[in-house]
Amino acid sequence: MIGVGNAWRGDDAAGLVVARRLRDRGVNAVAIDGEPVAIMDAWEGAEAVCVVDAVSSGAAPGAVHRVDVTEAELPHELTRTSSHAFGLAESIELARALGRMPARLVVYGIEGASFAAGVGLSPAVESAVGEVVAALREEVEMCTSRR
Repeated sequence: MIGVGNAWRGDDAAGLVVARRLRDRGVNAVAIDGEPVAIMDAWEGAEAVCVVDAVSSGAAPGAVHRVDVTEAELPHELTRTSSHAFGLAESIELARALGRMPARLVVYGIEGASFAAGVGLSPAVESAVGEVVAALREEVEMCTSRR
């Protein structure tokens, strides 16, 4: 599992918080600032990967979007803005073009309320983080029980 975000931009830290909470529960999770090569390096050799990032699509704050991007692009409405120099969607498509995609890639987007400078998550995003942590624990159990 890869959490993407910026700890200094409010709700953009959602992916980082999910990664930390999963790591605390024994799940293999890394936190990355969104740099494309670092993302590709993090999933190198993995069969199935989940990536969590904050999104700003216009949905209600705290809404959770789950998209399997193994065969299709991340929907444009989830990628309108990014506080990262190179957004997650561009990173995924670069990996696809370079043949560096995992066999299965699922993106969880948590709809942010505020991406202004500062630390801490809004209440809606904090609640969604708990929901995504639970969903990812189930997904990890499902993937590992198939082996």
